[in-house]
Amino acid sequence: MKPNPVFYAIVSGLLRMALRVYNRCSVRWEEPLDPDERMIVACNHTSNLDPVVVGCFFKRQLRYFAKEELFRSWFLGTVIRALGAVPVSRSDNASAAGALRGFMKLYRDGSDVLIFPEGGRSPDGRLKPLEGGVALIAAHERAPILPVFIHGAYEAMPTGAHFIKPHKITITFAKPLRFPDEVYSGKDGRDVIMQRLTDVMKSLESQAS
Repeated sequence: MKPNPVFYAIVSGLLRMALRVYNRCSVRWEEPLDPDERMIVACNHTSNLDPVVVGCFFKRQLRYFAKEELFRSWFLGTVIRALGAVPVSRSDNASAAGALRGFMKLYRDGSDVLIFPEGGRSPDGRLKPLEGGVALIAAHERAPILPVFIHGAYEAMPTGAHFIKPHKITITFAKPLRFPDEVYSGKDGRDVIMQRLTDVMKSLESQAS
């Protein structure tokens, strides 16, 4: 079930305003978002703030999985649920196959989906090696991937922090990665997809730094 669109619009609008004022958040799109093309949104992950930042500034409702512990906080749970989060238990999250099937179902149901291909938060704010699940989903669903890079969220809210610092945050939505059918279905297609995505994410990190 998708979030209520009115509630989503209200929450995302208020949070966008807060992030722009408190964190001087700036947003850059390298290519306008195609209204008729659903995306797998692949973002770096350094902070619990990341899904909030992406969810606020992506131009449509996103769906993504979030660990159930985040929903124990009334405020954070309400916010991320409004922005499309689906709670998942540690045991469910531990099953890679189960997580992948879940992402595919969300995508097939008509949603843009958000995935953090590093598999977890970076302990030092730097990009970690990407895991192959995002390429598997993209190949299976013939889906374009939208690389996204957030800079400054680690400093604003690092692991273990309970409060957000007024550090500047920038977010870049890169050009979507689209592949021909022979890549999606090819023997080495997932490797090709992963290499392209890795190259773009490293380039975005270099530009942000």
